[in-house]
Amino acid sequence: MPSPLSRRNFLLTGATAGTALALAAVPARAAHRPRGPFGRYGSPSARLTPQTLYVHPGGAGDFTTVQAAVTAATGTGRTLVIAPGTYRETVSVDADRTGMTWLGASEDPRDVVIVYDNAAGTPKPDGSGTHGTSGSATTTVRPDGFTARWITFANDWLRTDLPGTSGTQAVALKVQGDRSAFTHCRFLGHQDTLYADSLSLDTFARQYFSHCYAEGDVDFVFGRATAVFEHCHFRTLVRPDLTAAPYGFVFAPSTAGANPRGYLVTRSRISSEAPDGHYKLARPWVPSSDTTARPMLTVRETRLGAGIDAVAPYANMRDAHPWQDQRFAEYRNTGPGAVITVPGNRPQLTRAEAASHTREAYLGDWRPYDRHR
Repeated sequence: MPSPLSRRNFLLTGATAGTALALAAVPARAAHRPRGPFGRYGSPSARLTPQTLYVHPGGAGDFTTVQAAVTAATGTGRTLVIAPGTYRETVSVDADRTGMTWLGASEDPRDVVIVYDNAAGTPKPDGSGTHGTSGSATTTVRPDGFTARWITFANDWLRTDLPGTSGTQAVALKVQGDRSAFTHCRFLGHQDTLYADSLSLDTFARQYFSHCYAEGDVDFVFGRATAVFEHCHFRTLVRPDLTAAPYGFVFAPSTAGANPRGYLVTRSRISSEAPDGHYKLARPWVPSSDTTARPMLTVRETRLGAGIDAVAPYANMRDAHPWQDQRFAEYRNTGPGAVITVPGNRPQLTRAEAASHTREAYLGDWRPYDRHR
């Protein structure tokens, strides 16, 4: 059972731990990639396109940090090719960088790690308070049309870093833009790892995650986006600070009441390094900024491991907003965490209802799955 410090070492080195990264999602061709820090994606002397910039921690690219490359990549349609390395920095991408693409040059997400260790309760350097949840994000992506492949986004802050604080949210990635696609990426953290959100309450941003891996403990996939997770692996972690269940929650959607589509998880799996039954599948997040939110989550044709509490897989975040009043549903899931023992606790879609809970229905005229494989 990994200790918190070994978890930090794992984040920094990119090493696998047991079966935790069985879904590393490395294409077969990665074993035959060309030599050189940028693989098959050219170099500063032989650019993939005039719009391509190269990042290398040792100076073999245009920039040594991701943020410096983002700052320089003005306009639309820019590509960043990122060489293997651990980039310890925070990265913020403004909304005007539309159509941006980030590529991990080795085509193995374990090789390119963007990581930092801010938490919501971490004091800001200027003394103006603490970062808050959004401010804790290692990487914040705002533009529409953003694509990332073969990248690890991580937050390696640990609760032992700030004992006694209530600000334990520590976001690895906050993504807000419409038509944002992540393929063969990893999202590593503890609480609030992946923040799949939108730029405003009345913006229904569509996001697509394919062959990705996310891990954490409390609400580690959360936000108000319309997000499809296909062929993804979610893993729940141990909680050395707790002695009893529940340890946490996988999903915490905060879908706007007017949005007909929230989170869809399809053909994926949820595993755990925690004891059996110590995790809830989801709880609804109705934030104070949008008390009319009606969180939505559909999990279908997905394997739920023994770490999920099959008897009571859902819980309330606040009693004023019971999960039964939200839009939670399942369809044809398998595994010990999907066994229906109390039907009232496991809302199931009919076959007819399931026909409207597909990636096509959620993403509309945007079809990232045709090219992101």
